Amino acid sequence: MVIDCNDFDKMFAFWRDALHYEPREPPEEDFVVLKDPSGAGVNVSIQVVPELRVGKNRLHFDLYTEQQESEVERLLGLGARRHPRTPEPDEDFIVLEDPEGNLFCVIDKERASIA
Repeated sequence: MVIDCNDFDKMFAFWRDALHYEPREPPEEDFVVLKDPSGAGVNVSIQVVPELRVGKNRLHFDLYTEQQESEVERLLGLGARRHPRTPEPDEDFIVLEDPEGNLFCVIDKERASIA
């Protein structure tokens, strides 16, 4: 999984802390591979590209948690923003944006139909 970005330092710090991942090797100035310290999750690379993100991303993370509200607050503290949308009744997810506007969901494991 690769996330393109314009502000490497901000996106590296955000996704490292959001996922609780660590660099596989020391980061370069425009690229890093983040890995799950437990070895269970997929690697996530962050790379700088010259173009800005345009339109809705067609791939996004679903982050599952047993404490949705506190996880959302933690992610907002790291630099995420709430995505402006009206949720449907009984949704088990909250849509956020990373620092460059890429969407991702925070899913309540207790209410999710698939955990």
